[in-house]
Amino acid sequence: MSRAPAEFSRQVLLARLGSEPFHQYIAASEVERDALARRFDLVSLDRLDAEVELVREPAGTILLSATFEAAFAQACIVTFDPVPGQIGECFQLRYGPPEAEDEARAGDDGPTFEPLESDSIDIGEAVAQEFSLALPPFPRAADAVIEVGVPTEDEANSPFAALAKFRRGEPQ
Repeated sequence: MSRAPAEFSRQVLLARLGSEPFHQYIAASEVERDALARRFDLVSLDRLDAEVELVREPAGTILLSATFEAAFAQACIVTFDPVPGQIGECFQLRYGPPEAEDEARAGDDGPTFEPLESDSIDIGEAVAQEFSLALPPFPRAADAVIEVGVPTEDEANSPFAALAKFRRGEPQ
């Protein structure tokens, strides 16, 4: 089963990494931003760019350090109106052979370990995944109000209403 290509793929061949840190600036194109917006259920993604550094470590692992910035809009969880947002985050990931994962996790305070199973690292996908983790989980417009009404007669007589009364210790 082949995997679909990542929307924001920026492969860096491990052969390009020497003893000096490798730096690269990446920015998502309009087509990539549209695809990422669909993937992350955004109204829009107006900007996603990052500064990425890859460093070979003595233990044979590779440390990815990145700073990204994004401008986007999400749907309000109450009104479904667009809620604009901006994020700027820094993160680190450590890549290495799968057998090095246990040793990398032993410290547990360090960067998340990612098994390296090919001859490249997709720094664009790493940024996209970290961006998705940084998104507000429940976007809400400043003026959005959730109105709690009086239950209708059907709702008041439902088995759930009786259960709620029971839990509160009210007479049936």
